[in-house]
Amino acid sequence: MREHHAVIVIPCFNEAARLDDEALLTLLAPEGVELLLVDDGSTDDTRARLHALAARAPKRIGVLELESNGGKGEAVRRGLEAALLDGALRVGYLDADLSTPTAEMLRILHVLEERPDVDVVLGSRVRLLGRRIERRALRHYLGRAFATAASLSLGLPVYDTQCGAKAFRRTPALLSALRAPFASRWVFDVELLRRLLDGDDDVPGLPPQAFVELPLKEWREVHGGNLGPIAMAKAGVDLALLTVRERARGTRLGHARRRS
Repeated sequence: MREHHAVIVIPCFNEAARLDDEALLTLLAPEGVELLLVDDGSTDDTRARLHALAARAPKRIGVLELESNGGKGEAVRRGLEAALLDGALRVGYLDADLSTPTAEMLRILHVLEERPDVDVVLGSRVRLLGRRIERRALRHYLGRAFATAASLSLGLPVYDTQCGAKAFRRTPALLSALRAPFASRWVFDVELLRRLLDGDDDVPGLPPQAFVELPLKEWREVHGGNLGPIAMAKAGVDLALLTVRERARGTRLGHARRRS
């Protein structure tokens, strides 16, 4: 892929039956936006479908092939990292099922153009009058409980950490946050936000005011996903473990910075 302004990463695992080529191509409507389709070790015809789609716009769509299935978090991490190393100034990721419509993803990405003070934009599924947020009641209430726990863990008043549509400005903090695989398979979104907030020994984290949420105008639950009560329970365990790990890490970083 050539040097570009923005890249949207689409993680894909066995999505051959659900990919909507025409909808994905609408993401290329704005000049300077490109796609990076990440095949996360699919066992169906996904890889062939991705290459066929890329052939329709070879200068603006790339395919990253992962040898084995590492999970959505690893596919997102590898895709974002590859896009940044290839020169992207803005990056984002979007679920392949397009539960977040493509127009909404472009709106999220556009916030980074409009607001130079913002480095991270999170799509947020807020049920407001005049918005079309279609979600099963059970999933909604489980999600609200998890979001409250995630907000407390991060120390940020964030409403929705798990929406699969986010965008980031190229910053040293983002490059640092993507260097190592995520420890969590189920709550990598929260882990990424935690890394961005904390930074590391060499790179300062982002201030809370660099993060904004954009309430979506439309979102629909797509059948075939794997986020049920069992998955939510696993996510809760992962969140608890992440909180313990990151608090210990924060203590170590604090001691190291006071000594320096």
